[in-house]
Amino acid sequence: MVDGSAPVPALEAGGLSKRYRRGVLALQAVDLTVAAGSITGLVGPNAAGKSTLMKTFVGFERPTAGEVRVHGVDPWRDRAGALDRLGYVPQSPSLYRSLTVREHLDLAAHVRPGFDHVSAGEHLSDIDIPLHSRPSSLSGGQQAQVMLAIALGTGADVLLLDEPLASLDPLARTEFLALLRSAIRERRATVLLTSHIVTDIEQICDRLIVLGIGRILFDDALATAPAVHRALAGYQTVPDGLVEVGRFPDDSGEPIILLRTPEGSGTASSGEQVARPATLDEIVKGYLVAGRRLHRAAATCCARWCGSSGSSTASSWRAWL
Repeated sequence: MVDGSAPVPALEAGGLSKRYRRGVLALQAVDLTVAAGSITGLVGPNAAGKSTLMKTFVGFERPTAGEVRVHGVDPWRDRAGALDRLGYVPQSPSLYRSLTVREHLDLAAHVRPGFDHVSAGEHLSDIDIPLHSRPSSLSGGQQAQVMLAIALGTGADVLLLDEPLASLDPLARTEFLALLRSAIRERRATVLLTSHIVTDIEQICDRLIVLGIGRILFDDALATAPAVHRALAGYQTVPDGLVEVGRFPDDSGEPIILLRTPEGSGTASSGEQVARPATLDEIVKGYLVAGRRLHRAAATCCARWCGSSGSSTASSWRAWL
């Protein structure tokens, strides 16, 4: 910044909570900052709140508490201002059945001034998606590619990609990631990508967020995360100098313990020498197990409280959770 002030983050969430009808709490006091030009992977189980978080940035969902901003713009108060900076690929491709692929590109060009119709069409032709085809004749993976081409064609500063790789075969996934890398290099786009495929996150992202039951369980740079985590195989005691995060079975059914170096520890402990470095996949699984454990503990506490209290108090406790 010319004036010396801190740059405005591409995406911000402060105290963000979202409660749906019947008391379903999708997000719980989420604080998040995504720097411009970064590529962040968002991982979590189904119903973790990943899609809800994406939709609040687009302005499709209104926060119950807290706020979100896109380059400083509140998408609920100024959706047009936020959407000018966004390219969004939803979890389920949203294409019009009556329009051809070319007509979808025409529509995008009409709605978004500056839309790069030529490059979007060339990309789709390169991967053998006919511009005269309609969505009903395309596979789920091909529809996702059309959505990505439209999102990239907008030239948006921020790309929100909600599990775009789920329906792609290995080759299509590789092509998708290659196109994404190219777009990021060319214009320093900011990307928030949700996926269940940790290897894809590892290939393209520089930061990892693990979301579980509406809460952020882990948030760190991919470059530093392995340095502070260790894995221990089998039924072993946690070594001194390390903190247990979670336990889960490996592919053969044998237990793995994810361990973390205590905060502020500057020197390696004897425990770190015993345990091996953890993989990114193990880090994700360890924190997901930890999130499940926290959720069960909260549910048990709620049940005990509600069982010994009046109905009004019980309702207040549920609302707090």
